[in-house]
Amino acid sequence: MRIHIATDHAGLELSHFLIEELAKAGHEVFDHGPKQYDALDDYPGFCINAALAVKSDEAAGLEALGIVLGGSGNGEQIAANKVQGIRAALVWNLDTAKLARQHNDANVVAVGARQHDQTEVLELVLAFIAEPFSQDERHIRRIGKIATYEQNGEIL
Repeated sequence: MRIHIATDHAGLELSHFLIEELAKAGHEVFDHGPKQYDALDDYPGFCINAALAVKSDEAAGLEALGIVLGGSGNGEQIAANKVQGIRAALVWNLDTAKLARQHNDANVVAVGARQHDQTEVLELVLAFIAEPFSQDERHIRRIGKIATYEQNGEIL
């Protein structure tokens, strides 16, 4: 699987850890930044670029997911969700990681680097990656309604 990862300064060390662990697990990992620690960095561009890469891979028929990290993960999730077609979910335990994929077909996971240790985050990310979308009609319908609004502003 292709994995696109981005972070802010708070998640930089964690992103390096995840890149290494996911590569060891056989994933093709792309780092969208930042490349070095800067306490004053602006995460939106990094996260948007990772989300755009997921969208591009999906359009090309490639299996891809994204990971965005920050102190809380909230701002990074918001930034990723600004990309049309991206469904970024903030996760904080195994249930939310699995349900994000099962029910929402989330294609980007957001995690708070200051909320969990490295082992916990790896567990959350691996659960997110491994969990398939349920293909349940009600979830397909709901995701379709979100996509319709996203594309033309129509609320169904």
